[in-house]
Amino acid sequence: MVTSLTVSMPAYNEELNIKPMVDMVLTKVGPLVDDLEVIIVDDGSKDRTAAVVEEIAALDPRVRLIRHPVNMGYGAAVKDSIWAAGKEFILTTDSDLQFDLGEVARFLPHMLTADMVAGYRRSRSDPWYRRLFGNGWSWLVNLLFGYTARDVDCAFKLFKRRIIETITVQSGGAMFSAEFLVRTKQAGFIIVEEPVSHYPRKAGSQTGARMHVILRAFKELFKLRWRMWKTK
Repeated sequence: MVTSLTVSMPAYNEELNIKPMVDMVLTKVGPLVDDLEVIIVDDGSKDRTAAVVEEIAALDPRVRLIRHPVNMGYGAAVKDSIWAAGKEFILTTDSDLQFDLGEVARFLPHMLTADMVAGYRRSRSDPWYRRLFGNGWSWLVNLLFGYTARDVDCAFKLFKRRIIETITVQSGGAMFSAEFLVRTKQAGFIIVEEPVSHYPRKAGSQTGARMHVILRAFKELFKLRWRMWKTK
């Protein structure tokens, strides 16, 4: 059914995670498809993340590195990793080993009747304040735009290429996932949801709870709501 798939992921200072992450993609997702592509966007990492990906890519042509010369933020890295995809289906995820990519096997049958499968974390393995913010954020997005998803920022989504050929997403910060879902729904695409496992981060650190990231997300959220009201 799914003959070609791009796995797209951002990476920022993931030197210790990126090789086992790519290995997981190749061993757990690779056998499910005929044609696999792995795109990693290094978002101005200060460690050897990009060098590790280059070493992997030199041995496996399915792996491709895109580099941001400076840190542009999570949303920009996710966006660039998705829009660089060249295959029929796209799986977007994070590079921090908090998801089991083998679970994409449960997503694939939905592609017969849906355009996107949005994962939601069955039990989120994050500090309490990130869980609190994440639940509040999903509630606010659903309040402002109508029901969009149970877990708006879950970084595990499988979708058809025609979505990115149809919609435009302007947000480049932490608001990216919300706008991506809102625009997808607005365009009439069918979204279904599936639970996914979520594991504690073993190496590296998260950046999503930083105050400037949160403030930028709220600013972009209300700008999007205002633009959509104006264009009705």
